[in-house]
Amino acid sequence: MAKLRVGVVSPEREIWSGEADMVIAKTVDGEIGIMPRHAPVLGVLVEGGVLTVKRGDGESDLVAAVHGGFLSVANDEVSILAEIAELGSEVDVSRARNALERAQASVEANQEDADAAVEAKRAKARLRAAGEEVG
Repeated sequence: MAKLRVGVVSPEREIWSGEADMVIAKTVDGEIGIMPRHAPVLGVLVEGGVLTVKRGDGESDLVAAVHGGFLSVANDEVSILAEIAELGSEVDVSRARNALERAQASVEANQEDADAAVEAKRAKARLRAAGEEVG
């Protein structure tokens, strides 16, 4: 079976690279699933999205919180160029929960606090990437 070559990078580091059966990402146009032989695509990733890389062959899925950036697909190669990205396995869950609580309190106090709304999206994505339930 054909595989995708996947690379996930942020300005700070290479997050992950390897082969996969499928990549699922959330773009500004909606969620997209990429499988081998997919048509070429260039997409803009949403703030506070979750990226899932299905590796197959009995390996667990790779899940990451992705905050903005781009997704490029060409010739069975998927490049994720994220502004900020964090693997779910690296998320400090208690810290992310605290960040979410602070951001939500700030949004409740001031509905027009755009920075707090962005921080809330990021915290929710980090928690989802870590496999936590988020309300």
